[in-house]
Amino acid sequence: MQTVHQLFFTTIEEKKSTFHAFLCPIDAMESLHVTLKNEHPKAAHIVWAKRYFNEFRQIVENNSDDGEPKGTSGPPVLNVMRGVELVEVGLLIVRYFGGIKLGTGGLVRAYGSSAKEVIAAATLTPFVFKEILTCKTAYPLVPRFEHYALQHTLHVKERLFESDGVVWKLEISEAQKKEFLDFASLFEREGFSVL
Repeated sequence: MQTVHQLFFTTIEEKKSTFHAFLCPIDAMESLHVTLKNEHPKAAHIVWAKRYFNEFRQIVENNSDDGEPKGTSGPPVLNVMRGVELVEVGLLIVRYFGGIKLGTGGLVRAYGSSAKEVIAAATLTPFVFKEILTCKTAYPLVPRFEHYALQHTLHVKERLFESDGVVWKLEISEAQKKEFLDFASLFEREGFSVL
């Protein structure tokens, strides 16, 4: 499985219709959809598809034809996403009608090609499940833990400074969690604890 961590954009033209394709992390999809509606008020359609995990680690898929003939735009985009095993992403395609009807087969090809183009232009990274680990360190340990987080590229989502120490919220994979807890266990007597 693969994912993206930033926005990617491409444009193709098919029989005078223009297709602008946007691939983004799932967290950014809703706001991007609103932005595209505002920036492209004259667009004929904004088609989309998304794939993400629910709380049970099951893949959830959804798509919209946004007024195109049923099944000619959203499903082809979703199929391309499935083909490259994209997860935790949204793909939106803004279409400007060029005056020539593409027919159902032409629409399927155009939307599928748009999805393939933006995915080819994207930097795909392997998808890894992550969880939030909450722990606390006494103030004398903070520099050691900051150094560890930097050296091991841990994503520190939040740090709360309290009177007796710092509460850390780390977004961490299974492998990172094991390594981190092995490191942190050396400091349990000095003020480290998992919350």
